[in-house]
Amino acid sequence: MDAHRRAFPDDAAEFERRVRGALPANWRDAAHALVRDADRAGQTVATRKASQLAIEGLSRALPELLGGSADLTGSNLTRWKAAMDITASPEKGNYIHYDYGVREFGMSAVMNGVALHKGYLPFGGTFLTFSDYSRNALRMAALMKTRTIFVFTHDSIGLGEDGPTHQPIEHAATLRMIPGLDVWRPCDTVETAQAWTSAVERDRPSCLLLSQQNLPFVPRDEAQIDGIERGGYVLVDWPSQSERDARLIVLIATGSEVALALAAVEPLKAEGILVRVVSMPSTTVFDRQCQTWRERVLPEGVPRVAIEAGITAFWRQYVGLTGGVIGIDRFGESAPAGELLVHFGVTTQALVDEARRVAA
Repeated sequence: MDAHRRAFPDDAAEFERRVRGALPANWRDAAHALVRDADRAGQTVATRKASQLAIEGLSRALPELLGGSADLTGSNLTRWKAAMDITASPEKGNYIHYDYGVREFGMSAVMNGVALHKGYLPFGGTFLTFSDYSRNALRMAALMKTRTIFVFTHDSIGLGEDGPTHQPIEHAATLRMIPGLDVWRPCDTVETAQAWTSAVERDRPSCLLLSQQNLPFVPRDEAQIDGIERGGYVLVDWPSQSERDARLIVLIATGSEVALALAAVEPLKAEGILVRVVSMPSTTVFDRQCQTWRERVLPEGVPRVAIEAGITAFWRQYVGLTGGVIGIDRFGESAPAGELLVHFGVTTQALVDEARRVAA
């Protein structure tokens, strides 16, 4: 190694950086650019596509990326343009495609081993409902504090006709319950880019829960963009204290349901109910913030309603027993996504009705 360092100092320095798990010297600039570029582009795409866009940007800054998918590359969108398959006799490569096969647990265990070995930053994808197959490896990743990134797409009944076997209901909540595991469910391209950069930076495993369907871009100011990395932040606020002459309510949403919360603002305002919309892409990260930040985002004494296309019990810790939760407490059905959301009552109108009840 000493001889190699003398002959190839740059190559040796890069090897040692990667084995230490240190990020490149220009990482913060690259991470900042990735998030701001997503904001400037303002694209309305599925967050699985937003993830692929983020991976493209990350691949230029992080040569240690090692991607893959459990036989769902075309659906998970985990492959980037310059990715090269690792073959049986690899000389170079950074993507494991067919070798993983339909083996979610095997893939996740391999990624843990690679992360422990150091030198690479492994990530791999499958559908969120198949995280059940990965459960032991997910728990071990959290226990061992590996920097492993699990990409889970098709994150709700919004995937449609594949039916209840493919539609996650309890999965987001149960992943959040694993100690030491960061779970992100972003609502658009900007939150997805921040979820990726946060996952890269932290010495712990992360799960990215991503939509199959397109989600609208949400405009933000700089302070709101900065707030994303805290896991929960105010996306729309009510007027200042001097202007408050109406009932107040906080709507908490994640992922695809953020758009539903935003759409509820004006109907509730027309009824004299002023709304603060809180986007909470990562409850696990939000819970680690200081009490001042958490109380600034979720002030005491203001009624709250949460909305997420999954089980409702998880959200009681944020809305309390008197608050409201819009979600799904039964398995899904096979039908177009739009019909399913109406059938299960995960709609803006349902949110408005519940907010009206809670604010009464």
